[in-house]
Amino acid sequence: MFLRASMPIVLFFALVGTSRTETPHDNNSWQAGVARVNVTPTQSMWMSGYGARDRPAEGKLADLWAKALVLVDPQGNRAVLVTMDLIGIDRALSQRVSAEIAKKRSLDRAQIALCTSHTHTGPVVGENLRLMYFYDERQQTLIRGYTADLEKKLVAVVDEAADKLAPVSLRWGRGKAEFAVNRRNNPEAQVPALREQGNLRGPVDHDAPVLAVYAADDDTKKSPLAVVFGYACHATVLSSYEWSGDWPGFAQEEIERRLPGTTAMFVAGCGGDQNPLPRRSVELAKKYGAEMADAVLEVVAMQGKSTSMTPIVDGFACDYREIDLPLAKVPTREELEQTAGSSNRIDAACAKHLLAKLDRGEKIAATYPYPIQTWRFGDNHVDKKAGVSIVILGGEVVVDYALRIKAEMPDRNVWVAAYANDVVAYIPSRRILQEGGYEGIGAQSEYGFLSPWSPDAEQNIIEEVRRQSGATTKRK
Repeated sequence: MFLRASMPIVLFFALVGTSRTETPHDNNSWQAGVARVNVTPTQSMWMSGYGARDRPAEGKLADLWAKALVLVDPQGNRAVLVTMDLIGIDRALSQRVSAEIAKKRSLDRAQIALCTSHTHTGPVVGENLRLMYFYDERQQTLIRGYTADLEKKLVAVVDEAADKLAPVSLRWGRGKAEFAVNRRNNPEAQVPALREQGNLRGPVDHDAPVLAVYAADDDTKKSPLAVVFGYACHATVLSSYEWSGDWPGFAQEEIERRLPGTTAMFVAGCGGDQNPLPRRSVELAKKYGAEMADAVLEVVAMQGKSTSMTPIVDGFACDYREIDLPLAKVPTREELEQTAGSSNRIDAACAKHLLAKLDRGEKIAATYPYPIQTWRFGDNHVDKKAGVSIVILGGEVVVDYALRIKAEMPDRNVWVAAYANDVVAYIPSRRILQEGGYEGIGAQSEYGFLSPWSPDAEQNIIEEVRRQSGATTKRK
C-alpha cells in the first residue's frame, strides 16, 4: 500500500512538472494492483452523446465499468490509470477526483491519468456536454447524484487496486485493427462499397497499442493480470436507449472472456474524426469489439503463438501541464445576444450561458487550461525503443495529432491517447480548422464555446508534447 506523505502535496497540483517519486522499493521489479467497480446507472437517466435524444435510458444492454491500475516501478516511481466506460468527464470532476487520489496516495497530478472510452450509450456526467441536452429538473438531480457517486467510486477503486500491489512484469506491443474510417472523407452510406474497392479516403490511425501486466511468477503463456489497449475510433456504433460501452465495452468483455482472470482496460485514441463504419446495430458493435479483441490478443500472443511484445524493465517518468490553449476570438455581448435568438437551440443555449456569465460580472476567457500528460515507460534505458511513451491528451482529438506526434519521434515507441483528464471540446488540427465542418467549429457550442480554436492551437500542443518527451521542435 502507498504510504501517506508527512508533507502536504503541492497546492497547485494542476501545473506540476516532471515527477519521479523516490519512495524506497523492496522488490527489484515492477508492482501492480488492479480493481474494477460497476458504474452503470441504477435509475432511468438522460444519456450522453447525441443531442437528438428526447427521453432517458430505457434499459441495459451491458454494464459500464470503471477500472484502476496502480503501477510502481523498480525505483519506486508510481502511477495510477483509471479507465471509464463513459462519454467523458469535465474539468471540475477531474480536479476533484485527482486531488483526492493525490492526497490519499501522496501523488502529484502527473502520476494520475483519468481516461474515458467516449461511449455514446452511457449517462450524462457532470457538466460534460451539458449544453447539448434539454431535460427537466428531475433529470438534473439524477445527474448530480450520479456524478457525486461516481466521484466516490473512482477514488475507492484506486484504493482497492493499491491494496492489491504485487510483483509483476510489463510488456508492450502494437497490433492493428481496420474498422475505423475517417468520417469527414467517406460518406457513411458509401463506406461498404469504398472499403471493398480499396478506395477509403482520409487519414486514419489503425494502430492498436497494448500494455500487458503479468504476475511476476507467471510466464507470458498465462493470462495477464491486466491488458491496457487503445484505438483511435469513436464509440458510436449504437444510438439506442440502452446502457452499454459500445464496441470498446464489447472488446473488453471479449478479452476478459478469452483471458480468464484478466482485467481489460480501454484507452481511447485520437478518434475525433474517426467512426466505426458501417454502424447502427448491436451485431456490428459486437463485431468490432471482437475484431479489437483479436488485434489485442494477437499482440499478447496466447495459445502458443510467438510473442511480439517487448519487456519494459528500466524505469518510469511522468509529466503533466495545462497550457493556455487559445481561442480564435472572444465573442462580444452583441454577438452573443444575436446568437441567443438562433434557431439552432444548442448555439442559442451556449450564447445564453455565456451571457449569464457576463451578467454575473465574469469574463469570457480567451484561452482554456488544456491538459497534456506524458508517461514514459523504460525511461532509464539508453535505447528508447525498449519502452513506450504514452502521450495523454484532453478532449476529442482528431487523428492528425497522433500521426504527427508519432512521425516526429521516430526514435521511440509512441502511444497517443485522448479523451482523458478533461474532455473539454473537439481538438482539431490546423488543417481541419481551415477546412471547417463539425470537428472544426460546428461542435464548439456543445462544449460551451462560440469560437473555434486559434490556428496556433495545434503547434502549442505539439510543442508541449515535445517538451515533455525531452525533445524540441521548431514552430511551423
